[in-house]
Amino acid sequence: MTAAPVKQPFELPDFYVPWPARLNPSLEGARVHSKAWAREMGILDPPKDGKTPDVWDEVKFDAMDYALLCAYTHPEAPGPELDLVTDWYVWVFYFDDHFLEVYKRSKDLTGAKAYLDRLPAFMPVELSVSPPTPTNPVERGLADLWARTVPSKSVEWRRRFFESTKNLLDESMWELANISERRVANPIEYIEMRRKVGGAPWSADLVEHAVFAEIPARIADSRPMRVLKDTFSDGVHLRNDLFSYEREILEEGELSNCVLVLERFLNVDTQRAADLTNEILTSRLQQFENTALTELPSLFEEYGLNPVERMHVLSYIRGLQDWQSGGHEWHMRSSRYMNKAAGRAGHSLGGLPLGPTGLGTSAARLHLSPGALGLGRFKSYTHVPYTAVGPVKLPPFYMPYSTRQNAHLDAARRSSKEWARQMGMLDTLPGLPGVYIWDDHTFDVADVALCGALIHPAASGPQLDLTAGWLVWGTYADDYFPALYGHSRDMAGAKVFNARLTAFMPDDPATLTTVPTNPVERGLADLWARTAGPLSADARNQFRRAIQDMTESWLWELANQIQNRIPDPVDYVEMRRKTFGSDLTMSLSRLAQGHGLPRELFRTRTMRALENSAADYACLTNDVFSYQKEIEFEGELHNGVLVVQRFLELDKQRGVEVVNDLMTARMRQFEHIVATELPALITHWGLDGKAQERLRAYVEQLQQWMAGVLIWHQTVDRYKEFELRKSRTPGRYMHQLRGPTGLGTSAARIASLLSGGNRPVPAGREKDPVLLTEGKR
Repeated sequence: MTAAPVKQPFELPDFYVPWPARLNPSLEGARVHSKAWAREMGILDPPKDGKTPDVWDEVKFDAMDYALLCAYTHPEAPGPELDLVTDWYVWVFYFDDHFLEVYKRSKDLTGAKAYLDRLPAFMPVELSVSPPTPTNPVERGLADLWARTVPSKSVEWRRRFFESTKNLLDESMWELANISERRVANPIEYIEMRRKVGGAPWSADLVEHAVFAEIPARIADSRPMRVLKDTFSDGVHLRNDLFSYEREILEEGELSNCVLVLERFLNVDTQRAADLTNEILTSRLQQFENTALTELPSLFEEYGLNPVERMHVLSYIRGLQDWQSGGHEWHMRSSRYMNKAAGRAGHSLGGLPLGPTGLGTSAARLHLSPGALGLGRFKSYTHVPYTAVGPVKLPPFYMPYSTRQNAHLDAARRSSKEWARQMGMLDTLPGLPGVYIWDDHTFDVADVALCGALIHPAASGPQLDLTAGWLVWGTYADDYFPALYGHSRDMAGAKVFNARLTAFMPDDPATLTTVPTNPVERGLADLWARTAGPLSADARNQFRRAIQDMTESWLWELANQIQNRIPDPVDYVEMRRKTFGSDLTMSLSRLAQGHGLPRELFRTRTMRALENSAADYACLTNDVFSYQKEIEFEGELHNGVLVVQRFLELDKQRGVEVVNDLMTARMRQFEHIVATELPALITHWGLDGKAQERLRAYVEQLQQWMAGVLIWHQTVDRYKEFELRKSRTPGRYMHQLRGPTGLGTSAARIASLLSGGNRPVPAGREKDPVLLTEGKR
C-alpha cells in the first residue's frame, strides 16, 4: 500500500508580492563556483578529524540551491558579484545549520559563547588588521569572504556591515537560551530580535554592495532609511517563518517562529496564526511602500542629496524590492521549505491556473485574491475621526512592582505650577488674546507633579522639581504641537518648529543666543540650562537625542494624520516609545543612577530589551486610559487599542484585552531579563560591587517608573469621562485652524479662531477663553 502523504500543518496563505521576480542569467556559473568554494572552505567534504561534523552532503547542497536564491534576489548583479554574494549565503546558511547541529541540539551554552566570541576577529573594520588563523569552515569562510568584500566600500559601510554580521552571529545565543528554557517570545520581542537573528539587515547591507550603490552616511540613520531596512527585514523573516514552520517547529524543535509566537500569544490555531503572520508581512511591505513614496522626497531635500546620491538610494530600494520578490520565488522552489502548495497560493482563482508556471514565469502569473492584491491596506485609511466610543472597561493590570509618593510632592506641585506660569504655559498664546493651551484647571487635573513623585520617590526636593518640570514641559509641548499644526496639516510649519528646538539645547547652556518665541521654547531653554550643565559630553548628547527623538516623532504622527492612516502595528509600537517620551523620562533616571556604569552597557541587547519592555508597558498603559479622550474627543489615530482593533478586526473591549495581554507579556519579559539575563551581563562585564549596586538601583528606578505611570493614570481625572465631557466637545477643532498654510502662517491661522461665529462652545463656558488641549498623554 502507498503511504498517505503527510499533511502540512497549515495551508500557505496568499502572499502579497508587489514586485515581479527576475532571474539573473549568470545562475549556472554561480552554481558551479559556489560548490567549488564550499569544498575549498571545508563546508562540503570536511576533513575526517572528528571535530568538523558533516552538516551537508552534495545532494543536500544541490537541493537547497543557494545560487538560485541569489540569482533571484540579485537579478542584475554581474557574474563575479553574483559569485561573491552566493558564497556569502552559502556561508550564512551553513553557519545556521552548523550552530544547530553542534550547539543548539546539545544546548551547549558555554561552547556556543566561546565559538561566537572568536568570529568578530575575522571581520576587521580596519583593512590593516590581520585576522587570526581559522580553525573550522565557518571561520575559514568568513575570513575569505570579508577579505573579498570590504576593500571596495567606505569605512562607514564596513562598520554597518560588521555590526549586522555580528548581530546575526551573537543573537543565536538568544535563540539557544530560549530553547534551553522552552520559552516562546512575545510578539513585540520576537519582531525585534528576529531582525538580528534572521540576518535580513545583513542582507540589506549586502544589497548595497551588489548594486554598487552606497547609502550616504549622513542619512543612513534617518527614520526613512531605518524603516526601509526594518520593513525589508521583517518581510524577509516573516515569509521565511511561514515556509519554514514545518521544518523548524515540528522537526528541529525551534521556538523562534512568528506563527508559533502568535499561536501561543493569541491562543489561536496554527492556520489562523499563519494567516495573521502573512497579514503582518503584508502590512510591513505596505509600510515599505508608504515610506518610500511619502518620506523619501522630503529626506532628499532636507539633506541636500545630489543626483548621484539620490540615484544610489533608489538603486538600493530597487535592490531591496528584487530581494523580496526573488526570496519569495526561491522559497517556493527550495527543498529546504514547506512549499508543496506554494505554486498555487495566490496565483489562481477557483482552482484554475491563471498564467504560465515554471522557472522565471512569476511576472506573468496573475494574483487575483484579496490577500495577494494587498487590499487589506484600505482599512488603515477608513477610520472616521471623532467616533463616539464611550469609556473603556479597565482590565486587571499585571503590576508586580510598587512605588511610593515622594515626600516633596506638595512642594513640587506648587513650584511646577509657578514655573509653568513663568514660562507662559498658563497664559494666552503670544499675540493671540483669548487663545491658550492650558488654564489652571487643565494643569491641576493633569497633576503631572504626582507622576514625578511616583516615578522618583526618593528624589530630593530640587531633583523632584526638575523631574516635574520636564514632565510638565513634555506634556505641554505634546498638547501645543497638535493644536498648532495638527488640524491645519501644516507640515512645513511643524518642521520649522521642531528644527528650532535644537537651538535651545547647546553644549554650553551659557552660549545660548536664540530668543524663545513661545512657552515650549522658553521652557526647554530653562530646563536644559538646569540639567545639561553638569553632564559629561556623552550624557549630554544622549539626553539631547532623547528629546529630539520625542519631538521629531510628532512629525511622524502628523504625517499619518495628513493621510488619515492608522499606523502599521510594528511601526506604531516602535514609534510610540518616542511619541510618549520614554527615553526622555528614563534618561532622567539614568542621569541620577547610571553614573559610573560603562556607557556601552546601556547599548547591549539585554539593557535595550529591558528598557524597551518597560517603555512598552508604560506606553500601552497610556493608550488604554486615553482611548476615549483620543478617539472620541481628539480625532486621534495613534492609539494602541485602535491599532489592534483595526488590524485584528476586534471590538473595543477585546482590543483593550489584547493590549493588556501585550502589557503583561512585556512585564513578564522584564522580569525574565532581571532574573536570568542581568546576572549573566554582570558576569560578562565584570562589574564590581559598587557598579552592581548602581545597576540594581537603575533597574529599581525602571520598576518604580512603570508602577508610577500606572498609578498616576489610575489616580488623575485627565482621562475620565466626566472631565472630558466637562471641558471638551468632540470634533470642536476640525474647523478651527483654517486659513493660509505654509511657512510662517501659523499665527494667521490661530488668529482665525477669534473671528468665527460657528465654533461650538461647551455649555456653561460661553465666556471662557479658547482651549486647544489635544495632547497624546
